[in-house]
Amino acid sequence: MSHSRWQMPSRLPAESPSFPGRIEAGMDLPPLLAQLLYNRGITDPALIDSFLAADERLLNDPFLLPDMDKAIARVYRALLSGETIAIYGDFDADGITATALLTQGLSSLGGRAVPYIPHRIEEGYGLNHTALENLYKQGVSLVITVDCGISGAPEVERARRMGLDIVITDHHTVPRQMPPAIATVDPKRADSSYPFPELAGVGVAFKLLQALLSSVGKEKDLAQFLDLVALGTVADMVPLLGENRYLVKRGLEVLHNTSRLGLREMARRAGVPLSSIDTEAISWVLGPRLNAAGRLDHAIISYDLLSTDSSEEAQRLASLLEGKNAERQRLTEAVFDKAREKLIATGTDPPLLMVGGEDFPSGVVGVVAGRLVEEFYRPVVVFERGKEWSKGSGRSIPEFDIIAALTDCSDLLSRFGGHPMAAGFTIATEDLERLQGCLLAIAANRLVSLDLRPMIPIDAEIPLSSLQGKTFGMMQQLAPFGCANHYPTFISRDVIVVDCRSVGSRGEHLRLKLRDGDVTWDSIAFRMGNLIDEVAPRLDIVYNLEVDQWRGGEMLQLNILDFASST
Repeated sequence: MSHSRWQMPSRLPAESPSFPGRIEAGMDLPPLLAQLLYNRGITDPALIDSFLAADERLLNDPFLLPDMDKAIARVYRALLSGETIAIYGDFDADGITATALLTQGLSSLGGRAVPYIPHRIEEGYGLNHTALENLYKQGVSLVITVDCGISGAPEVERARRMGLDIVITDHHTVPRQMPPAIATVDPKRADSSYPFPELAGVGVAFKLLQALLSSVGKEKDLAQFLDLVALGTVADMVPLLGENRYLVKRGLEVLHNTSRLGLREMARRAGVPLSSIDTEAISWVLGPRLNAAGRLDHAIISYDLLSTDSSEEAQRLASLLEGKNAERQRLTEAVFDKAREKLIATGTDPPLLMVGGEDFPSGVVGVVAGRLVEEFYRPVVVFERGKEWSKGSGRSIPEFDIIAALTDCSDLLSRFGGHPMAAGFTIATEDLERLQGCLLAIAANRLVSLDLRPMIPIDAEIPLSSLQGKTFGMMQQLAPFGCANHYPTFISRDVIVVDCRSVGSRGEHLRLKLRDGDVTWDSIAFRMGNLIDEVAPRLDIVYNLEVDQWRGGEMLQLNILDFASST
């Protein structure tokens, strides 16, 4: 039996009006590429070229976003009258890059823009009245939020009574009560006519800047900010489809030659050549380092890294972040082990897992929840218990909308917000047990009778003997890869296991040599060392085709995602 659910692809119609095998415009697609496009919802021939090119045709008019005209009018007034504008961001990589983008963008137009990022531990997520009051006392008359604010109706109302104007730019799910801001720019608003609702927070901030610069004939200046957009968009794991494909693809090109001294130094210390940075490097190398400051200290460290024009400061900040990231990794491992032990000790298998304690730092509970989801394939809530108030983060699976579940329990929560797959909240400690009961009841109802094993979407079934090096080059036309545009995944059946051995310091991985006919492939199965006894002489394998970089050389190999005996 396979360890995951294998979702086989729908077969590409051999010939149909909506997706003919041969494109009328003269584009003759290889059958495998046509299947890969079809699997990603590209069923209209007119969209194929723009998807593969990922060019400006994917950009949308920023003024289609709700309240964009109101936002621009208020920002123009602030620029013309020399008002001090605060850019109020979130403390994750998306919010940090959005804060840097808008602060630098408004400054390039002569504006007096200052950044503000709340402290994760001391202030928590989103708008808070004390911060807004302090900004007002410092002479700020306009606050523009980035990657937050949509759930801050009480704070916006108090700010308005104080005489402080708020413009919200956010991309999170819109709550039942929308804040009474001067403008609320969020593509997820029910009344939005914007054609692409999946922008990251930095993407929405970019659209505000695009609207501003295009209105004054300076749209060509936008390109310099696309490295920030790529970083925040990939790190926030929004779908890399539609407009996000252009923002990330073009942003990676800018990132490869970025003039940001801090980014250059951070990449150097992490051992990643700027010229080879891709979405995977952002997800696993750069993004975690940017996030580390906000998890353990203050996110303004990462903001400063993205903004500095001093070589000495870039080196200092990059070194500081490298240390913070190493500390974050150690802390995450310790809390993960503790949470895992607690869950296993219960001896039960509930549809939703909830775990926490006084010694579960809120800076890493989200990361730990994500790790637990990977292992147990259940929605997971991890919380730091405080004396009076507790903070938690939830991570979920596609079958369960965590933000909808929290909304159903909102009478217990002081504040909450997020996405269907990731959310955070603050709650009175005395209500934690009631919240757990509420979430368990919702999960039991919505997940009843479902096969709760991870699902691997498979793009095509192909004989291993037909796999060739040129297949890899063809696949790269679909890059950049990420959320909703997964790396192409294949299944090959009845392959012969020539050799199998455990590798890694603790034998945690499997190294296999697989043969089909006259063709032999080297393969690696990460974190499957414990399954070595299940490796049969002949296997059905699910895998990606990837480049193995070893000792300066490059070689194609199979990255095994799952396997089962062919018999």
